[in-house]
Amino acid sequence: MKIYTKTGDQGKTSLLGGERVPKSHLRIDAYGTVDELNSYVGLLRDQEVNQSRSKLLKDIQDRLFTIGADLATPSGKTKVKKPDLHQEDIEVLEHEMDQMEIELPPLRAFILPGGHLSVSFAHLARTVCRRAERRAVELNETEAVNELLIQYLNRLSDYFFVLGRKMAQELQVEEVTWTPRVQ
Repeated sequence: MKIYTKTGDQGKTSLLGGERVPKSHLRIDAYGTVDELNSYVGLLRDQEVNQSRSKLLKDIQDRLFTIGADLATPSGKTKVKKPDLHQEDIEVLEHEMDQMEIELPPLRAFILPGGHLSVSFAHLARTVCRRAERRAVELNETEAVNELLIQYLNRLSDYFFVLGRKMAQELQVEEVTWTPRVQ
């Protein structure tokens, strides 16, 4: 099977269910941003510091494929077979954050991204996740988007923030806090 089909050469692509839309369509941007996020999660999963979290990060990647399929399906297309997101998926993220925060010092200031390459990857994933969430919310203004999908992306960005803090702790990297310039 060839990877190229030439069907997108005119700037259109197919959604699940067959409808063709411009590649600039908000729906395409939304699931494209989720795809970009998935690549960053893969990069996070490849970091040695995340070896013990590799399975969870792979599960997150699986959920992101589920979200991508959901976003690639136009509203009203109920006969399209695709995996589902569950409330338990959100609860897993909440549980993981709660466990990491037990060992983290209380947050008393904004944290600047960086300090270690691996930690920076967590912050990149967080910001791309926030953008994916914004795209899903924007799409929801004109077409129905699964409420759990938006909640999951919201919680996932929080997870990446806490993960970045936990990674910094495990790598023994000092968190750099933001100190506003006073005039």
